[in-house]
Amino acid sequence: MSAVEKEVSEKVVAKKDAEVVTLTDGRKVEFVGKRKLLKDYKVDGSQVILVLDFRNGETRSIALPDSLILQFAGHGAAQKYGDETAGLDDVDDMVLAIDELDGHIQAGEWSSRKEGSGLGGTSVLLKALVEFTGKTAEVIKEFLSGKSQAEKLALRASAKLKPIIDRLEAEKVSKAAKVNTDELFAQLD
Repeated sequence: MSAVEKEVSEKVVAKKDAEVVTLTDGRKVEFVGKRKLLKDYKVDGSQVILVLDFRNGETRSIALPDSLILQFAGHGAAQKYGDETAGLDDVDDMVLAIDELDGHIQAGEWSSRKEGSGLGGTSVLLKALVEFTGKTAEVIKEFLSGKSQAEKLALRASAKLKPIIDRLEAEKVSKAAKVNTDELFAQLD
């Protein structure tokens, strides 16, 4: 089964598991799978209102106190920036993901993340391109920011970068294992 077929199949299964619930305020909302709570918010003038809809039909609209708005904003920001690193194992990739998100946030763009943004492995590509071109990391980040995952993979596999990529990956593995391979090879002599 192809990835597209699997995704469509999962969506069909999810729709079968969906339940439409009429809430106490008359709205109808859809709960999918085992989800029991839907969370949202709305802004009414200068007031932020948290909206919580429960699968049993209950709903709550909670006006957030002005005195705590900055704490709520800080918590939300920490969550959003932290979520950006979900699924990334490499710390350098995590840093790049945060930098990319922050660029969007500072430009006033809340929902700018592309599905499958392809940041995994980008830090090694960035380092390889810096080494290969002699350009700064900032110049290379800008260059990579407009590239698709397919383009980044093609760059990684190119004859020009592959030797550098392979060496950088090997260095990462060696550092992660905290094993001095030079000492191990010296034992063979």
